[in-house]
Amino acid sequence: MEILDLRHFSSLDLRPLLDEEAQVWLRLLSWDYSSSAEMILRYIDARILPGYAAMEKGRICGYSFFVYEGSKGVIGDLFVEGDDGRYASPAEHPVETRLLTHVIETLQQSPGIHRIEAQLLMHPTGAVARPFLEDGFHRHPRLFMALPLAANGKNGSKPPAVPEGIDIRRWSDQEYQAAAAVITAAYRGHIDSEINDQYRTIAGSLRFLNNIVRFPGCGQFDAASSFIAYHRDSRTAVGLILCSRVKNDVGHITQVCVLPEHRGKGIGAGLLAANLQDLQRRRFSMLSLTVTEANKSAVELYKRLGYHVARVFDAFVWEG
Repeated sequence: MEILDLRHFSSLDLRPLLDEEAQVWLRLLSWDYSSSAEMILRYIDARILPGYAAMEKGRICGYSFFVYEGSKGVIGDLFVEGDDGRYASPAEHPVETRLLTHVIETLQQSPGIHRIEAQLLMHPTGAVARPFLEDGFHRHPRLFMALPLAANGKNGSKPPAVPEGIDIRRWSDQEYQAAAAVITAAYRGHIDSEINDQYRTIAGSLRFLNNIVRFPGCGQFDAASSFIAYHRDSRTAVGLILCSRVKNDVGHITQVCVLPEHRGKGIGAGLLAANLQDLQRRRFSMLSLTVTEANKSAVELYKRLGYHVARVFDAFVWEG
Protein backbone atom coordinates (compact mmCIF):
# COMPACT_ATOMS: atom_id res chain seq x y z
CA MET A 1 0.00 0.00 0.00
CA GLU A 2 1.23 3.48 -0.89
CA ILE A 3 0.41 6.79 0.79
CA LEU A 4 0.48 9.58 -1.82
CA ASP A 5 -0.24 13.30 -2.00
CA LEU A 6 -3.97 13.84 -2.48
CA ARG A 7 -3.31 16.65 -4.95
CA HIS A 8 -1.95 14.13 -7.46
CA PHE A 9 -5.46 12.81 -8.09
CA SER A 10 -8.67 13.97 -9.76
CA SER A 11 -12.33 13.86 -8.83
CA LEU A 12 -12.70 10.77 -11.04
CA ASP A 13 -10.23 8.92 -8.82
CA LEU A 14 -11.91 9.90 -5.58
CA ARG A 15 -15.61 9.84 -6.47
CA PRO A 16 -16.23 6.11 -5.79
CA LEU A 17 -14.79 6.44 -2.29
CA LEU A 18 -16.76 9.60 -1.56
CA ASP A 19 -19.94 7.94 -2.79
CA GLU A 20 -19.31 5.11 -0.30
CA GLU A 21 -18.61 7.60 2.48
CA ALA A 22 -21.85 9.45 1.72
CA GLN A 23 -23.78 6.20 2.14
CA VAL A 24 -22.19 5.68 5.57
CA TRP A 25 -23.08 9.23 6.69
CA LEU A 26 -26.65 8.70 5.56
CA ARG A 27 -27.01 5.31 7.28
CA LEU A 28 -25.38 6.24 10.58
CA LEU A 29 -26.37 9.88 11.02
CA SER A 30 -29.29 10.50 8.60
CA TRP A 31 -26.97 13.07 7.04
CA ASP A 32 -26.82 13.80 3.29
CA TYR A 33 -23.10 14.22 2.67
CA SER A 34 -23.43 14.85 -1.07
CA SER A 35 -22.93 18.65 -0.99
CA SER A 36 -19.79 18.28 1.11
CA ALA A 37 -18.54 15.55 -1.23
CA GLU A 38 -19.06 17.78 -4.27
CA MET A 39 -17.12 20.60 -2.62
CA ILE A 40 -14.24 18.21 -1.86
CA LEU A 41 -14.22 16.98 -5.47
CA ARG A 42 -14.05 20.57 -6.78
CA TYR A 43 -11.05 21.29 -4.55
CA ILE A 44 -9.40 18.04 -5.69
CA ASP A 45 -9.77 19.01 -9.35
CA ALA A 46 -8.36 22.46 -8.56
CA ARG A 47 -5.34 20.77 -6.89
CA ILE A 48 -5.77 22.93 -3.78
CA LEU A 49 -6.77 20.37 -1.11
CA PRO A 50 -3.78 19.18 0.95
CA GLY A 51 -3.91 15.64 2.25
CA TYR A 52 -3.05 12.03 1.52
CA ALA A 53 -4.59 9.09 -0.30
CA ALA A 54 -3.99 5.42 0.38
CA MET A 55 -3.46 3.46 -2.86
CA GLU A 56 -3.86 -0.28 -3.21
CA LYS A 57 -3.82 -2.22 -6.49
CA GLY A 58 -3.98 0.99 -8.49
CA ARG A 59 -6.98 2.60 -6.83
CA ILE A 60 -7.69 4.85 -3.87
CA CYS A 61 -8.93 2.96 -0.81
CA GLY A 62 -8.74 5.79 1.75
CA TYR A 63 -8.01 9.47 2.15
CA SER A 64 -7.60 12.27 4.68
CA PHE A 65 -7.37 15.99 4.08
CA PHE A 66 -6.64 19.10 6.12
CA VAL A 67 -6.75 22.87 5.75
CA TYR A 68 -4.60 25.70 6.99
CA GLU A 69 -6.24 28.55 8.92
CA GLY A 70 -3.50 31.01 9.77
CA SER A 71 -1.33 29.40 12.46
CA LYS A 72 -3.76 26.48 12.82
CA GLY A 73 -4.27 23.26 10.90
CA VAL A 74 -7.66 21.53 10.86
CA ILE A 75 -8.04 17.88 9.87
CA GLY A 76 -11.24 17.90 7.84
CA ASP A 77 -11.97 14.25 7.10
CA LEU A 78 -10.70 10.68 7.23
CA PHE A 79 -12.32 7.76 5.43
CA VAL A 80 -11.24 4.29 4.33
CA GLU A 81 -13.34 1.95 2.18
CA GLY A 82 -15.25 -0.69 4.11
CA ASP A 83 -15.24 1.42 7.28
CA ASP A 84 -18.89 1.56 8.31
CA GLY A 85 -18.19 3.44 11.53
CA ARG A 86 -18.65 0.51 13.90
CA TYR A 87 -15.09 -0.47 14.74
CA ALA A 88 -13.78 0.98 17.99
CA SER A 89 -10.47 -0.87 18.29
CA PRO A 90 -7.35 0.96 16.98
CA ALA A 91 -6.07 -2.42 15.74
CA GLU A 92 -8.94 -2.48 13.24
CA HIS A 93 -7.84 0.80 11.63
CA PRO A 94 -4.32 0.27 10.18
CA VAL A 95 -4.95 2.34 7.02
CA GLU A 96 -6.55 5.16 9.00
CA THR A 97 -3.55 5.14 11.35
CA ARG A 98 -1.08 5.44 8.45
CA LEU A 99 -3.03 8.28 6.87
CA LEU A 100 -3.35 10.18 10.15
CA THR A 101 0.34 9.68 10.93
CA HIS A 102 1.25 11.37 7.63
CA VAL A 103 -1.28 14.18 8.14
CA ILE A 104 -0.19 14.89 11.72
CA GLU A 105 3.51 14.80 10.79
CA THR A 106 2.93 17.21 7.88
CA LEU A 107 0.96 19.67 10.00
CA GLN A 108 3.35 19.60 12.96
CA GLN A 109 6.27 20.26 10.63
CA SER A 110 4.51 23.02 8.66
CA PRO A 111 6.16 26.41 9.30
CA GLY A 112 4.05 28.69 11.47
CA ILE A 113 1.55 26.02 12.58
CA HIS A 114 1.13 26.10 16.37
CA ARG A 115 -2.24 24.41 16.76
CA ILE A 116 -4.04 21.43 15.21
CA GLU A 117 -7.73 20.54 15.64
CA ALA A 118 -9.67 17.48 14.53
CA GLN A 119 -13.21 16.21 15.06
CA LEU A 120 -13.80 12.89 13.32
CA LEU A 121 -17.51 12.29 13.70
CA MET A 122 -17.58 9.03 11.72
CA HIS A 123 -15.11 7.25 13.99
CA PRO A 124 -16.24 5.93 17.40
CA THR A 125 -14.43 7.27 20.44
CA GLY A 126 -10.99 5.69 20.77
CA ALA A 127 -11.02 4.12 17.31
CA VAL A 128 -8.33 6.33 15.76
CA ALA A 129 -6.97 7.94 18.93
CA ARG A 130 -3.54 6.31 18.97
CA PRO A 131 -1.66 8.50 16.44
CA PHE A 132 -3.10 11.63 18.07
CA LEU A 133 -2.23 10.63 21.63
CA GLU A 134 1.25 9.48 20.63
CA ASP A 135 1.91 12.94 19.19
CA GLY A 136 0.76 14.89 22.24
CA PHE A 137 -2.85 15.72 21.40
CA HIS A 138 -5.51 16.24 24.06
CA ARG A 139 -8.65 14.16 23.57
CA HIS A 140 -12.21 15.35 24.31
CA PRO A 141 -15.06 12.84 23.88
CA ARG A 142 -18.16 14.37 22.27
CA LEU A 143 -21.72 13.13 21.87
CA PHE A 144 -23.85 13.04 18.74
CA MET A 145 -27.41 13.25 20.08
CA ALA A 146 -30.64 12.79 18.14
CA LEU A 147 -34.28 13.63 18.74
CA PRO A 148 -36.97 11.91 16.64
CA LEU A 149 -39.75 14.36 15.83
CA ALA A 150 -43.32 13.16 16.18
CA ALA A 151 -45.26 12.98 12.93
CA ASN A 152 -48.25 14.78 14.44
CA GLY A 153 -46.21 17.86 15.31
CA LYS A 154 -46.39 17.30 19.05
CA ASN A 155 -43.15 16.39 20.77
CA GLY A 156 -43.33 15.97 24.51
CA SER A 157 -44.78 18.48 26.93
CA LYS A 158 -45.96 22.04 26.33
CA PRO A 159 -43.04 24.26 25.22
CA PRO A 160 -41.69 26.69 27.82
CA ALA A 161 -42.84 30.29 27.80
CA VAL A 162 -40.39 32.94 26.60
CA PRO A 163 -38.81 34.56 29.70
CA GLU A 164 -40.13 37.99 30.65
CA GLY A 165 -38.24 40.80 28.94
CA ILE A 166 -36.75 38.54 26.25
CA ASP A 167 -37.60 38.72 22.56
CA ILE A 168 -36.73 35.76 20.33
CA ARG A 169 -36.25 36.80 16.71
CA ARG A 170 -35.69 34.74 13.60
CA TRP A 171 -32.16 34.89 12.20
CA SER A 172 -31.31 37.52 9.59
CA ASP A 173 -28.05 38.52 7.93
CA GLN A 174 -27.97 41.65 10.11
CA GLU A 175 -27.27 39.49 13.19
CA TYR A 176 -23.65 38.55 12.46
CA GLN A 177 -21.90 41.03 14.76
CA ALA A 178 -24.33 40.55 17.66
CA ALA A 179 -24.16 36.77 17.30
CA ALA A 180 -20.35 36.79 17.25
CA ALA A 181 -20.31 38.83 20.46
CA VAL A 182 -22.65 36.32 22.15
CA ILE A 183 -20.58 33.31 21.06
CA THR A 184 -17.31 34.86 22.25
CA ALA A 185 -18.71 35.83 25.66
CA ALA A 186 -20.66 32.59 26.13
CA TYR A 187 -17.60 30.37 25.57
CA ARG A 188 -15.05 32.37 27.54
CA GLY A 189 -13.35 29.81 29.82
CA HIS A 190 -15.63 27.05 28.47
CA ILE A 191 -14.35 23.58 27.49
CA ASP A 192 -15.58 24.13 23.94
CA SER A 193 -13.22 27.07 23.47
CA GLU A 194 -10.39 24.62 24.15
CA ILE A 195 -11.70 22.42 21.33
CA ASN A 196 -12.44 25.25 18.87
CA ASP A 197 -10.29 28.35 19.31
CA GLN A 198 -12.51 30.38 16.96
CA TYR A 199 -14.81 30.93 19.93
CA ARG A 200 -12.12 32.95 21.75
CA THR A 201 -12.31 36.13 19.69
CA ILE A 202 -14.92 38.18 17.85
CA ALA A 203 -13.00 37.72 14.59
CA GLY A 204 -12.86 33.97 15.11
CA SER A 205 -16.56 33.79 15.95
CA LEU A 206 -17.36 35.73 12.77
CA ARG A 207 -15.33 33.18 10.76
CA PHE A 208 -17.24 30.38 12.50
CA LEU A 209 -20.58 32.02 11.62
CA ASN A 210 -19.53 32.61 8.03
CA ASN A 211 -18.56 28.94 7.66
CA ILE A 212 -21.88 27.78 9.15
CA VAL A 213 -24.09 30.12 7.16
CA ARG A 214 -22.35 30.22 3.78
CA PHE A 215 -20.68 26.83 3.31
CA PRO A 216 -22.17 23.30 3.25
CA GLY A 217 -19.71 21.59 5.63
CA CYS A 218 -22.40 21.27 8.31
CA GLY A 219 -25.34 21.05 5.94
CA GLN A 220 -27.37 23.84 4.35
CA PHE A 221 -27.95 26.68 6.80
CA ASP A 222 -31.65 26.98 7.68
CA ALA A 223 -32.49 30.56 8.63
CA ALA A 224 -36.14 29.68 9.27
CA SER A 225 -35.25 27.50 12.27
CA SER A 226 -32.41 29.70 13.59
CA PHE A 227 -33.11 32.34 16.23
CA ILE A 228 -31.43 34.98 18.34
CA ALA A 229 -32.63 36.17 21.77
CA TYR A 230 -32.53 39.86 22.71
CA HIS A 231 -32.90 41.50 26.10
CA ARG A 232 -35.73 43.95 25.51
CA ASP A 233 -34.60 46.79 27.79
CA SER A 234 -30.90 46.83 26.88
CA ARG A 235 -31.52 45.77 23.25
CA THR A 236 -28.53 43.44 23.42
CA ALA A 237 -28.30 39.87 22.15
CA VAL A 238 -28.13 37.33 24.98
CA GLY A 239 -28.42 33.96 23.22
CA LEU A 240 -28.82 32.21 19.89
CA ILE A 241 -29.54 28.94 18.15
CA LEU A 242 -28.37 28.08 14.63
CA CYS A 243 -29.68 25.13 12.64
CA SER A 244 -28.81 23.54 9.31
CA ARG A 245 -30.66 21.09 7.10
CA VAL A 246 -28.49 17.97 6.72
CA LYS A 247 -31.12 15.94 4.87
CA ASN A 248 -34.41 16.98 3.28
CA ASP A 249 -36.27 16.34 6.56
CA VAL A 250 -33.46 16.31 9.13
CA GLY A 251 -32.14 19.33 11.03
CA HIS A 252 -28.85 19.67 12.90
CA ILE A 253 -28.24 22.32 15.57
CA THR A 254 -24.82 23.78 14.82
CA GLN A 255 -24.79 26.25 17.71
CA VAL A 256 -26.80 27.08 20.81
CA CYS A 257 -25.48 29.33 23.57
CA VAL A 258 -26.59 31.89 26.17
CA LEU A 259 -24.55 34.57 27.92
CA PRO A 260 -23.38 33.38 31.38
CA GLU A 261 -25.27 36.11 33.26
CA HIS A 262 -28.54 35.10 31.58
CA ARG A 263 -28.34 31.36 32.10
CA GLY A 264 -30.84 29.56 34.29
CA LYS A 265 -33.70 31.82 33.16
CA GLY A 266 -35.14 29.58 30.46
CA ILE A 267 -33.66 31.42 27.48
CA GLY A 268 -31.86 28.33 26.17
CA ALA A 269 -35.01 26.25 26.53
CA GLY A 270 -36.98 28.99 24.73
CA LEU A 271 -34.54 29.00 21.82
CA LEU A 272 -34.63 25.20 21.58
CA ALA A 273 -38.44 25.28 21.64
CA ALA A 274 -38.61 27.91 18.88
CA ASN A 275 -36.29 25.80 16.73
CA LEU A 276 -38.27 22.62 17.42
CA GLN A 277 -41.65 24.20 16.66
CA ASP A 278 -40.46 25.49 13.29
CA LEU A 279 -39.02 22.12 12.26
CA GLN A 280 -42.18 20.30 13.36
CA ARG A 281 -44.34 22.78 11.45
CA ARG A 282 -42.38 21.82 8.32
CA ARG A 283 -42.70 18.10 9.16
CA PHE A 284 -39.02 17.34 9.80
CA SER A 285 -38.51 13.79 11.06
CA MET A 286 -35.36 14.24 13.18
CA LEU A 287 -33.15 16.81 14.86
CA SER A 288 -29.56 16.25 15.95
CA LEU A 289 -26.72 18.10 17.68
CA THR A 290 -23.25 17.53 19.09
CA VAL A 291 -22.14 18.36 22.62
CA THR A 292 -18.94 17.84 24.58
CA GLU A 293 -19.35 15.01 27.08
CA ALA A 294 -17.74 17.08 29.86
CA ASN A 295 -20.46 19.75 29.46
CA LYS A 296 -22.69 17.89 31.93
CA SER A 297 -25.39 20.53 32.33
CA ALA A 298 -25.99 20.75 28.58
CA VAL A 299 -26.02 16.97 28.19
CA GLU A 300 -28.61 16.63 30.98
CA LEU A 301 -30.78 19.37 29.45
CA TYR A 302 -30.82 17.63 26.09
CA LYS A 303 -31.67 14.30 27.70
CA ARG A 304 -34.60 15.90 29.55
CA LEU A 305 -35.83 17.23 26.22
CA GLY A 306 -35.82 13.72 24.76
CA TYR A 307 -32.49 13.56 22.93
CA HIS A 308 -30.63 10.25 23.05
CA VAL A 309 -26.93 9.58 22.53
CA ALA A 310 -26.57 8.04 19.07
CA ARG A 311 -22.79 8.17 18.85
CA VAL A 312 -19.69 9.07 20.86
CA PHE A 313 -16.70 10.43 18.91
CA ASP A 314 -13.51 12.33 19.73
CA ALA A 315 -12.21 15.85 19.30
CA PHE A 316 -8.41 16.22 19.34
CA VAL A 317 -6.32 19.33 19.98
CA TRP A 318 -2.57 19.90 19.78
CA GLU A 319 -0.76 23.07 20.88
CA GLY A 320 2.80 23.40 19.66
